[in-house]
Order: sequence, then structure tokens, then C-alpha cells
Amino acid sequence: MQPPEELATTPLPPRWERLDQRTLASTRVFDLQSVRFRHPRRAVERDFVVIDAPDWVNIVARTTDNRIVLVNQFRYGSDGFSWEIPGGIIERGEDPVVAGLRELQEETGYGGGKARLLGSIRPNPAIMNNLCHFVLADGVEPLHAQAWDADEELQMALLPADDVYTLARTGGITHSLTLCALFLYEPLRHAVP
Repeated sequence: MQPPEELATTPLPPRWERLDQRTLASTRVFDLQSVRFRHPRRAVERDFVVIDAPDWVNIVARTTDNRIVLVNQFRYGSDGFSWEIPGGIIERGEDPVVAGLRELQEETGYGGGKARLLGSIRPNPAIMNNLCHFVLADGVEPLHAQAWDADEELQMALLPADDVYTLARTGGITHSLTLCALFLYEPLRHAVP
């Protein structure tokens, strides 16, 4: 496959120069920054709002009988419940695979198996500076008690991969990061765990 740059029909615009930043607000989950940039050719300066957030991890966890671990939890932003794969914030310096397995254990009690990084994306590069890493864990099983965060309460389900993809296509799963993880997992889903 040719890189998109080689197939571009217009030239790449210049990179804006980062000049300064200041914190507008700090929250438990992210900081809101005002970042000043200058366009190198036009000499225009603008302030842009950037959400400075820690990296996240989501984990596609597959049992030995080829079922996917899903959780359903109340999400304050959408004021409703959301079916998704387990995930959360990566602690500073924590390996994404280790973080994914930790989140899986905390949210579901499942663990074990073999885990590897599926890929990483930028959740919304227009306004956010973090990454979301996706982990695949094959052969997981119930090993521990759940250890929810103070504000977490989760319903758990084990679904065949085909049913998970049907949910994704029909609006039963609307969490964008879960949908991205399923996209990356798709070429591997028929492999034997």
C-alpha cells in the first residue's frame, strides 16, 4: 500500500508553531489548556483550547470459548448506560498492556491468558492530546473479585464475537473507542484463542 502522502492531490500545509500555553481549568480527569499557535507563513497567532488528558486503554478480552467480555455502565456525559469493553486511565509510566489487564481485572474479575497491544489511536486530535491504546487478551477467565472505583458499578456480559459485531452495527454499542477497538480486532476475531 502506498502512503497517503504519496497519493495526496494537494500539498501539505505548513505546521503551526506552538508558542505558549496556560491552564484554564484543572479537573480530576483532565486539564483544559489554552495553547497559542502561530501560522509560519501568514504570521497569524491564535489561541486554541486543548484537553490535556492522560492516555487511556481499552481491552478486547476473549475467553477460551471465544466470547468477548463486555461491560455496561452509567456514563455521566451521555446521561445513560453504555455497553463497552473494559478500559480506563493509564497511570503515569504504566505499560498499556499492563494497564489493560489491570482494568480488566478491576472491572470484571477476569484475567490470565496472553495479552498484546492491538494498536493506538488519537481519540480526538482536534482538541485532545492523548492516546488511547487497545489491548487484546486471549484466553481470559474469572480469577479475582471485581475491584470497582468509587463511582463504578458495572453489568457484565460474555457474548460471542459475532453478537458483539451485530451490536456494533445496529447501535447497541455506541462508545466510539470500543468501536475502534473492534475495528482493529476484526482481522483476528476468527483466530483460535
